[in-house]
Amino acid sequence: MTGGPTLRAVLRRCVPHPAISVLLVGVWLGLNNDFGAGTVLMGVVLGLVVPQLVSGLWPAPPRILSWHKLFAYIALVLWDIVVANLAVARLVLFRPVAQMRMHWIAVPLDLHAPEAIAVFAATITLTPGTVSCDLSADGRWLLVHCLDAADAGEAAIGLKSRYEDRLKEIFG
Repeated sequence: MTGGPTLRAVLRRCVPHPAISVLLVGVWLGLNNDFGAGTVLMGVVLGLVVPQLVSGLWPAPPRILSWHKLFAYIALVLWDIVVANLAVARLVLFRPVAQMRMHWIAVPLDLHAPEAIAVFAATITLTPGTVSCDLSADGRWLLVHCLDAADAGEAAIGLKSRYEDRLKEIFG
């Protein structure tokens, strides 16, 4: 046999990001609410073509060190979203605006992977009562607005210990 490309290499070239391809097909079918042959075929074409077009923008998938810790992180964030919704509802309904302790917080980042920083910022924004607003040009600070925090420094430490430490274990 000759030393031609392996099946794995051919598949990697045709489908550079398999998860994105599957997601695109699923979203296409869900948006069309139709599982006819033409809709499925168009979804598969999109699932193959779009990742090819953007593969140069995202050359390598993120390196996940622990899938188990990633799923635990997702569960933690979902729980925190529920708890924070209740806390923000209580704040909005029962605390006068003059008594709110709003703060802008500069959170120093120990994360280096762009994907990890993006997940950290998204987590903060998804959790009611906090919004990530800006990332410093050097990627070392994240500006966060907190709706109610007794102390800005303690809030930054809390965000780092609750989320950033876990993300370092997941992304390295």
